[in-house]
Amino acid sequence: MQYYRLVAAHYRLDVRQYQSVTRVTGGDGSFTAHLEDRFGRASELRARKLVIATGYYDLPNYCGTPGENLSKVMHYYVDPHPFYDTDVMVIGGKNSAAIAALELWRNGARVTLVHRGPEMHRHVKYWIKPDIENRIKNGEIKAYFNSSVAEITPDTVAVDTPGGRLTLQNDFVFAMTGYHPDFTFLESLGVRFEGPDKRPVCDAKTLESNVPGIFLAGVIVAGSRTNEIFIENGRFHGRQIADALSEKMAPSGLAANSVH
Repeated sequence: MQYYRLVAAHYRLDVRQYQSVTRVTGGDGSFTAHLEDRFGRASELRARKLVIATGYYDLPNYCGTPGENLSKVMHYYVDPHPFYDTDVMVIGGKNSAAIAALELWRNGARVTLVHRGPEMHRHVKYWIKPDIENRIKNGEIKAYFNSSVAEITPDTVAVDTPGGRLTLQNDFVFAMTGYHPDFTFLESLGVRFEGPDKRPVCDAKTLESNVPGIFLAGVIVAGSRTNEIFIENGRFHGRQIADALSEKMAPSGLAANSVH
């Protein structure tokens, strides 16, 4: 985040913080983005082209488990310190779950991990996977694999395991069950999706969607397969889109590489 903050400062980017785009009207060459700030005040921005890079962390995947709406259940992990000397359950088997479980344990929480798969997911980063596996092997973090949470109450969590249902003492739950893109917003723009993974329709070279003038960047290009695009490969999307815009918006008669 420090890196991106410095980039924004260096290039003097016009960043409008704490504002949401509620809808977009107009079309290619004359879009209007309708904004709303955190106090409900409306404003507008006009643009010839739009780039949508909304990621997917805003919308968690809910388990649908009874009790998931309790205040002790969280879908985002930030700080381990408030959970010292408490019984904490982490649901999930990928990077977020592994990181949360390790940091909570290292800061004094009694951690139990529950995952529906037979082991930690193969996509867990290579320097994290041995750490979490060794903590589980040593009994420092209790893990239930091939298991699922059946019910959450203010003081307990019921877990369905291969050996039957267990009721565990619990103070807090971190449901690190993933996130998904805002498909509804993209659909409101007219963007179409293909296949079971809901990949948005876009040109592989320019990343322009099926809606003229609307480009897509980052993880949303992969639809629900959110493990395919990271900073390492998604960062090239900006250059693809910039090259496409240089060609589309170049003054008549000028080559794209002559535009500054």
